[in-house]
Amino acid sequence: MKEKWTYKDIPRMDGKVAIVTGANSGIGFYTAKGLAEKGCTVIMACRNRSKTAEAMAKLKEMIGQPRIDFLELDLADLSSIKAFTERFAASYESVDLLINNAGLMALPYRKTVDGFEMQFGVNHLGHFALTAQLFPMILKKPGARIVNIASAAHNAGRIRFEDINWEKKYNKWGAYGMSKLANILFTLELARRIKDRGMDMLAAASHPGYAFTSLMEKGTEMGGSRSILTITNIAGRLIAQTPEMGALPTLYAATSRDAQQGGYYGPGGFAKMKGYPELTHPNRRKIDRNSQTALWTLSEELTGISFPV
Repeated sequence: MKEKWTYKDIPRMDGKVAIVTGANSGIGFYTAKGLAEKGCTVIMACRNRSKTAEAMAKLKEMIGQPRIDFLELDLADLSSIKAFTERFAASYESVDLLINNAGLMALPYRKTVDGFEMQFGVNHLGHFALTAQLFPMILKKPGARIVNIASAAHNAGRIRFEDINWEKKYNKWGAYGMSKLANILFTLELARRIKDRGMDMLAAASHPGYAFTSLMEKGTEMGGSRSILTITNIAGRLIAQTPEMGALPTLYAATSRDAQQGGYYGPGGFAKMKGYPELTHPNRRKIDRNSQTALWTLSEELTGISFPV
């Protein structure tokens, strides 16, 4: 693996189609930028129409004439996910890259439209449902890739099979850690099923390290703590790396010829929270095979969607 893999190392992506959830800000925005700069058609799958329009205008200023499109997607609503898939299928025949990037962090307790704890519902179940429904179109493209964005917070996560929606003793950071662990478990189980069936496809995960994005602020704002928000902003600007750097592990997993099936990529610099991407490893005590399979089965039951793998 190259010591300092950068945006210059992304190969040409002409003729390829990528879906990036949460592409209107932060890691998602720079992921979209990195792909679009190399000729990829990028579908910005986002909930907020006005913010996405602003992001698209910014991309056009930065790149010139990028191949970008917007399709509305609310990962907190299974009906919105289904509608997104139908709209996408009406305009596109296949998918080369699915980047499951959008997420929420450390929110006060709330539920999705379908009654799931919000962080687990959006960060994992929403992307699980999206991937399952897009899978037939992903299968059409040899060498297609699915990348799920996790976090070092998975180290503090535990899948609460006995109380998956945190209806007892809710802890916002515990729920976030659980959702990020779920992203990794989903990736590993998907990668195993792809390999076992001999499919020409790659599933990988990444994490941005400590990158200063709006994700860090949203939960604090919703919690109503101005002092903590101020501390978060100061720490983010002094310590964290930029979202542009934070997007590199995702882009590596999505485009590098050296990316591995089931690989997990993150920054390789200080405390593994900053720097250029490298192959890393999730917490081995958290990713046993039984948990991977059990979460997959539960996800199908909760969403009502049978994954075609």
